[in-house]
Amino acid sequence: QVQLVESGGGLVQAGGSLRLACVASGTFSNINAMDWYRQAPGKERELVARITSSGLTNYADSVKGRFTISRDNTKNTLYLQMNTLKPEDTAVYSCSAWGDSRDGVRFDYWGQGTQVTVSS
Repeated sequence: QVQLVESGGGLVQAGGSLRLACVASGTFSNINAMDWYRQAPGKERELVARITSSGLTNYADSVKGRFTISRDNTKNTLYLQMNTLKPEDTAVYSCSAWGDSRDGVRFDYWGQGTQVTVSS
């Protein structure tokens, strides 16, 4: 029903910036929040940033002050502005949308991910 497609990843030097986008298509309702996750080789998947349906945001301590999550006014595009990138930010970044169905069952959707590589 919902498809999420990420874009904007690439290779940058430490200190550089990237802006990721996640475009949602299909029926998009009952969403509590949209998230950006990342996963580096050999590491657990980490929640990087979250924006709720009301616009509240949260960030992992490791990216606070450097990353900004936002949505456009149509509520179908999610962004992650990444500044002052560090080599430890290297990972596959994925967007997700999650919420609760009419009968109270939790659901989520995931994109395929986009690679971010930060060189030292």
